[in-house]
Amino acid sequence: MDTPSPARPAASPPDPFAELDATAQAELVRTRRATPLELVDAAIARIERVGPALNALAAIDPDRARAAARGPLREGPFAGVPFLAKDLLAVPGLPYGAGSRLLHGQPAPGGSAYAQALEDAGLIVVGKTTTSEFGLLGTTETLACGATRNPWDVARSPAGSSGGSAAAVAAGLVPMAHASDGGGSIRIPASACGLFGLKPSRGRERDAGLPAGAPLAMMVNDHCVSRTVRDSAALLLATQRVDAAAPLPPLAARDLAPAARPRRLRIAVYDRTAFGLVPHPEVSAGLAAARALCERLGHETVDSAGPRFDARAVSDAFFLLAGATVAPLVAQVRQAAGVAALPSLLEPFTLELAERAERAPPGAVPAAIGALVQAGAAMTAFIAGFDATLCPTIPILPFELGVLSPARPADACIAFTEVLAGYTPIHSIAGVPAMSVPLHWTAGGLPVGCHFAAGVGREALLLELAYALEEAAPWRHRRPPVSALPKPPEGPWRSA
Repeated sequence: MDTPSPARPAASPPDPFAELDATAQAELVRTRRATPLELVDAAIARIERVGPALNALAAIDPDRARAAARGPLREGPFAGVPFLAKDLLAVPGLPYGAGSRLLHGQPAPGGSAYAQALEDAGLIVVGKTTTSEFGLLGTTETLACGATRNPWDVARSPAGSSGGSAAAVAAGLVPMAHASDGGGSIRIPASACGLFGLKPSRGRERDAGLPAGAPLAMMVNDHCVSRTVRDSAALLLATQRVDAAAPLPPLAARDLAPAARPRRLRIAVYDRTAFGLVPHPEVSAGLAAARALCERLGHETVDSAGPRFDARAVSDAFFLLAGATVAPLVAQVRQAAGVAALPSLLEPFTLELAERAERAPPGAVPAAIGALVQAGAAMTAFIAGFDATLCPTIPILPFELGVLSPARPADACIAFTEVLAGYTPIHSIAGVPAMSVPLHWTAGGLPVGCHFAAGVGREALLLELAYALEEAAPWRHRRPPVSALPKPPEGPWRSA
């Protein structure tokens, strides 16, 4: 396929902050070795220089960010650190487009407890990152914003729906960015872009504004993509629920720090997707390397068939509920603007899902929810037999732009999604924590994520494992071809 080849960014001017993670940048501010304005100015310069090659931002407001940087300094763990928020999260003072022409450029309808937690953590939101329309597709190439490109290969997608955040962090525009996950939308872009991506347990994070009665609300979590494990852990600590009604006991800082003596884990390893597909050979190689690394770290690995559930029923239920989620909005637009206006405001895939939900027989939505609950119970029972599980994050390599375009027939998009998301949705359905760890790169330089999961509430166990993997097989020295990051120093880097 023919894909536009964007101009490569100009040579990088001196930037002492680009290669630092968010924790290190916050430390510079805390010790008065840098000001928030210096950090924000440097991030804006990187965005302006490298951003156009990726098209990862839906909106940017330098004046607002600089005003925040000049204002009173928050006392949170990331005080003064520049940040980007996915355009499915309403951030007061910034536009809220949800990847749609219908809302593009509209002011945020209000805030949320999660957005407030980001502000209280001291993060300065510079702009919004691109996402698929309403987060419905596992790519980031909308009719509203155009295609977001993967910095490892600009002809490929960064995946989705948090593709803009993943592309921006992988290219070093900011050290970490907000992401959300309803079936893999943190973990899959993290895999495609060579980042660390943790999806927390259901109920761990504060409310991000999604109505509790939305059909897929049970599956959605908000967190981030990052270049280091410690940034993800610190943000989890800052945004978790600590109220009396929280469904999980709050985590303490000591729970999320690297362990002096990591525990020995029993890890189930499987390679088949929910539909029984075998992964690409390079993905299999990454899985084998990750397994060997876990064994070198002292863990026991066990061959497994993986969780067993009705994959067809889950896929049908997921897309029916996605359609039921957007159907009221489509009906509202149809009533206000007329049927003829719909194709100019909403994407073909969105409209088709809504129409299918509208045609569904009575009782279809409760039945679909029941199918997900049943599958989630199967996953919960499976994972209870192990400390953790290991599988690929996605069974294929990062895919070319256009393959999952929202303008393609809906059945083609669904069929490809069933391949792409062959591992990750069941963890969202069961509400268990899961993470993609960047442990493998192909000979051609494409990242391959390895996926670990544990039981509900066991983020501390996963992060303990992630720290050890990061230490044993560091990935921060890797740089994509399109990047604002300086070349790493020469050194004896280890790999999985």
